[in-house]
Amino acid sequence: QVQLVESGGGLVQPGGSLRLSCAVSGSIFSIYTMSWFRQAPGKQRELVALITTSSTTNYADSVKGRFTISRDNAKNTAYLQMNSLKPEDTAVYYCRAQFTTRNYWAQGTQVTVSS
Repeated sequence: QVQLVESGGGLVQPGGSLRLSCAVSGSIFSIYTMSWFRQAPGKQRELVALITTSSTTNYADSVKGRFTISRDNAKNTAYLQMNSLKPEDTAVYYCRAQFTTRNYWAQGTQVTVSS
């Protein structure tokens, strides 16, 4: 059974940084495209960043230049480094592992950017 466990969320001041982690177990991590989504109150879930099995990355325009997605296949973990955080980055962040038509989601972690 594939399981994803997130960590690293919390409260941070505007301009601050956080790093989210997503650990995958129960399968071969390297086969998955890993993505980070977020959902703010009253809004739809949106794609923030993804990284393919060959480490090609893609970002939402709203986070380009501030967020960095990465993966460590030896540790079965994906990361989202978030810098220069803004109040509008406040949301629940979800990690997803995708292989063909199969999608697995983590439980979500709250990120709050506020002074």
